[in-house]
Amino acid sequence: MSTTETLVRDFIATTFPSEDGSDHPADASLLEGGVIDSIGVLTLVTWIEEAFGFTVEDEDVLPENLDSIASIVAYIDRKQYEAGQAA
Repeated sequence: MSTTETLVRDFIATTFPSEDGSDHPADASLLEGGVIDSIGVLTLVTWIEEAFGFTVEDEDVLPENLDSIASIVAYIDRKQYEAGQAA
């Protein structure tokens, strides 16, 4: 598991804990699963910006980028790569 994935998992588990305390599968939809809602997306975006030091553009706030742990990690890694920052 990458450092980015560990950070994302820790944030999701702390901020949006599951009722039974279990981990969320990496590819499970956080939106469809009811883990996060529209306010949760804003919370997630704010955390990404603070934790990883880049701005999440409005056009990037899409399910393809923020709907699962795997997609969040891929989005963060891609943005860091584009900015010349090693993940």
